[in-house]
Amino acid sequence: MKKTAKNRVGKPRLLIVGCGDVGMRLLPLLRDRFRVFALTSQPARRDELRAAGAVPVVADLDRPATLARLARLATRVVHLAPPPSDGAIDRRSRNLAAILPEGTHLVYVSTTGVYGDCGGAWVDESRPVNPTSARAGRRVDAEMVLRRWAKRTQSRLSILRVPGIYAAERLPIERLRKGTPALREEEDVYTNHIHADDLARIIVQALFRGAANRVYNTVDDSDMKMGEYFDAVADTAGLPRPPRLPREELRQAVSPMLLSFMSESRRLRNERMKRELAVRLRYPTVEDFLRAKAEPLARQGHKED
Repeated sequence: MKKTAKNRVGKPRLLIVGCGDVGMRLLPLLRDRFRVFALTSQPARRDELRAAGAVPVVADLDRPATLARLARLATRVVHLAPPPSDGAIDRRSRNLAAILPEGTHLVYVSTTGVYGDCGGAWVDESRPVNPTSARAGRRVDAEMVLRRWAKRTQSRLSILRVPGIYAAERLPIERLRKGTPALREEEDVYTNHIHADDLARIIVQALFRGAANRVYNTVDDSDMKMGEYFDAVADTAGLPRPPRLPREELRQAVSPMLLSFMSESRRLRNERMKRELAVRLRYPTVEDFLRAKAEPLARQGHKED
């Protein structure tokens, strides 16, 4: 039988870099449209990735010599890998950019932490970055590195700035069971959210509709303070609400990393994401998700340790 042009050419290729929870949620949305390659530094994950519909590629962003095989592997790339846990720069993004070909469309999943503390103000993508933690500073570095790469290679970069990712398996259930305190209402901070499934769908939209060198706040419509979020999860799961403490007392009760999240307050506007990427959220707010999953979350909350 004569092959059609489609059969001769085959599916376009796409590479997922950092195929963790969100990457695994992304695979079912892409595997019918693309031949998907998934980068992993763990050889033991090859069978899992194959079963999910990806071609596993074993390489390590911390070891540039292992990345040569990625060159020209795909012209669409989703970069989900986090920066290293220390240092001032993201060498992983540098190493990746060094081998990506000209004309690549790269979707980079960054963080809303790049804005720093905004005092609870509403923030759109025009606000200058002002990271207040080393962790967010490395994300700013990655964004700058990738912007320079895109300009130099005439490639297309879409940056998704993502807040706290949640899902049924990514709720603060253990934190609530332990009774970890939250800030008292008068000092509480605004927080932002996106469901993991919605994030996966937004990444797909960015691959097809994302503009060149464009930033998108990738958040839902929730307008919540952090303590309200904990209370809502606790109520749905049938767990006690966390105690509230003044900030000075809280310093002695939580880890420095958790305290850093409780030191930044901002509310992210998502109109650009909805308009340009044509996004329709499955879970417009955290409350919508909690109502939809109330019964299984109550069982999860009462599950014995």
